[in-house]
Amino acid sequence: AALRALRRRWGSYRYRFVPWVALNLRRQRRTLRYVPESSQDKIISDEDVFETLLKTFKALFLNDFSRQADILALLPEVKCQYLELLTLEQKQSKVTSCNPWSQHVFSPEEVLFNTLGFSVSRHRSSLVSAGTGVFVTKGFVPKGTVVSMYPGTVYRKHEPIFFQSLGNPFIFRCIDGILIDGNDKGISRSVYRSCSRRDQLGPFQMSDESWLTASPQNPLAVGQYVNNCSHEKAANVCYQEFDVPGHFPVELKQYLPNIVYSHDIESHLRCVVLVTLRDIKQGEELFSNYYTVV
Repeated sequence: AALRALRRRWGSYRYRFVPWVALNLRRQRRTLRYVPESSQDKIISDEDVFETLLKTFKALFLNDFSRQADILALLPEVKCQYLELLTLEQKQSKVTSCNPWSQHVFSPEEVLFNTLGFSVSRHRSSLVSAGTGVFVTKGFVPKGTVVSMYPGTVYRKHEPIFFQSLGNPFIFRCIDGILIDGNDKGISRSVYRSCSRRDQLGPFQMSDESWLTASPQNPLAVGQYVNNCSHEKAANVCYQEFDVPGHFPVELKQYLPNIVYSHDIESHLRCVVLVTLRDIKQGEELFSNYYTVV
């Protein structure tokens, strides 16, 4: 039992053990991703990422329209825009109702499929001893598509993350040193919830806490469970950093699965999305490159 516990702990820690990383980088060059310069570390443009998130979040907002009354009461112009979109959607689906607040509500996965043509979900990985993985459960994902997001608390270089990092295999390091803690348990879970509730402005939620549960309201927020590729399973997605612009609609921030650790920082919120490197069919598992060599 002690040996099994030690093996589990080593399995979580080894990705931060520098000698092990150096040795495996030499042996497993197929699992590396090479980028000539940090400025070229993008598969698709930021505009394409923005449009995908905007399209998906608007669809989620419309699907949950009946619960958005408090937000829309403070944004009359935005309310009119969404009522027009909802009316158009009802006409296209041949649904007539005198009450625009009354509608059929889909699950988040169904909304994702209806909007982008695919859905993703967490299931047991096809890799032995890999635990949970992420699969395309329905539809088809073309190359160059945002297929998921990496949720978590965003830390700057100087901010404390020592205790959160202990035994934590879900910490993502951006090229510029920013860290994203995607662990949905323990101290990490408590920190995220604390920061999220700190930044809430009345009915306006600045982030999405639901990724900490088994049923995230943003179905893309499962990227922390995408496993590293292997010799048998080549990478079909890669990580891409994205800074949320200041003009991002305030009513849609409730679907962002990231929050900054320090509330006094005025820079843009850092997000990380996973972009497909090739076409991915229904039933395939997503695999990424944990190591990027710049």
